[in-house]
Amino acid sequence: MKFLRRLCYFLMALMIALCALITLCALRPDLTEAIGNLVDPDRKRVEVSADSPIQAGTPPGGGEVHSWEREPENDTPGGGELYPENSGQSVAGTTGTKGEAYETGQGAGYAQAGEEGLVSDISPEYVTPDEADVLIPDKVSGKNGYQKIEDEGGEIGDEAADQLLAQISQGNTGDGLVFDPVYYPYYAMLDEKGKHMYRQIYANANDLFQAFAPVEDVTAPQLRTIFAAVYNDHPELFWLETAYYGKYRRNGQCVEIDLRFNRTAQNLEGEKAVFLAQADGILAQAGTLGSNYEKERFIHDTLIDRISYNMGAEMNQSAYSALVNGQTVCAGYARAFQYLLQQLGIPCYYCTGYAGESHAWNIVSLEDGFYNVDATWDDTEGGRYDYFNKTDGDFADTHIRQELAVYLPPCNGQMYRNQEQSAENLRNLGDVGLTENDIVYSLSGYYTNCGSQITAAGSGAYEFYTVADGGALMQEIYQAYQSDDYKQGYMENAMTAIGASVCEMNLDVEELAGDRYLIVHKVNLR
Repeated sequence: MKFLRRLCYFLMALMIALCALITLCALRPDLTEAIGNLVDPDRKRVEVSADSPIQAGTPPGGGEVHSWEREPENDTPGGGELYPENSGQSVAGTTGTKGEAYETGQGAGYAQAGEEGLVSDISPEYVTPDEADVLIPDKVSGKNGYQKIEDEGGEIGDEAADQLLAQISQGNTGDGLVFDPVYYPYYAMLDEKGKHMYRQIYANANDLFQAFAPVEDVTAPQLRTIFAAVYNDHPELFWLETAYYGKYRRNGQCVEIDLRFNRTAQNLEGEKAVFLAQADGILAQAGTLGSNYEKERFIHDTLIDRISYNMGAEMNQSAYSALVNGQTVCAGYARAFQYLLQQLGIPCYYCTGYAGESHAWNIVSLEDGFYNVDATWDDTEGGRYDYFNKTDGDFADTHIRQELAVYLPPCNGQMYRNQEQSAENLRNLGDVGLTENDIVYSLSGYYTNCGSQITAAGSGAYEFYTVADGGALMQEIYQAYQSDDYKQGYMENAMTAIGASVCEMNLDVEELAGDRYLIVHKVNLR
């Protein structure tokens, strides 16, 4: 009998201990992880990630590494499917690896946002340079002026919070608004809760409804992320300031958002008319141009001609300061550039980060990919196109993206890179060691030229060169690589002829004098 009583006591004690352990693990996930590792040290942790809505459907960058492996049993010329050797691509001018998000100052809060910042479960493809490698040229040093988003609010008591919620409304919740991720990438970065708040902030800013209760439960870090997304996507809200005032309970819950407007809000309809008149005059001229690249270059040049850099300019974070007042800082240049290209149907993003100081510039989407443009730094004597249509590799020693901008698409476009070199600086055939015999005048001629060079050189790692006559042919060649038509055009037959089963190829393009284009093919055939 005593034995049974002791056994009951032992089982009761064991159950109490197990309950206590379960409760402790619920409160301490790190302890759960440690116990799991102790019990099964070989277990693997699985994380599920969603694809970035920003990257879906975006144009591929130029200078891509094409890599594939043929089915070994297929020896028929022109036959056989080409299969990717790996799913990743590296791009000329970059390291080809995904970098970690920038982790200093405010940047860490965004890059590490995750659930706290309501950023969707996405990883940046942007390769982050090392800040220690940044070297700012003297002629652009100090031409910055971007102001980071700032929450000037603070905590209030629960009783005051309850009274406040009883007095204020949510204003315009923005239900029914739709934002295309092609033009509004920061909206696409947010989860559904963040998007709901984004729509509310946008709608109330547009209505000049200054103070309102949030439609979702959000904390201060979450609100800052969402507000930044709205601000970065919408240069047309030129009356919205970069600072706002949030009121929070002691537990961190936001109970009121108080937007800040500049002086243009006092006569907004009149100021809108002035703003649109200035913008429409530029857009009317740009609209007569043929290609998106020509329109982009025209907007870039026009802003540089019309704007003066002035750190003390009024409302210098807005597109209004650039287009109406003609005096601004980097933020104003970038916001005006973003607005005008958006109106022309060209995706253009507001990019913020570090360039010796806090700085803003743009990312533009053209036919073959994305490019960096810094109109502020191009507004210098003799440097009109120094920072126009550049890759991330070109910008690596001067610009570092921070905060939400690390999630914008990487810039690897090649076709419109360095297009604005003056004619006297362009090399000719003799400068690159080629002759008229190396020029091709049609896509079929290009295929024949490439196939014969590979067949003659055989397997191994090497370079070969072709010169395309005219921009129209260069565009055809580019499209052949984007559509994979070049594989049947020449590569499959060439690989069969030399007995190669795997090919890695990187293309670099340089504009030559006389509207000709040098194509450098770097191949590894084995």
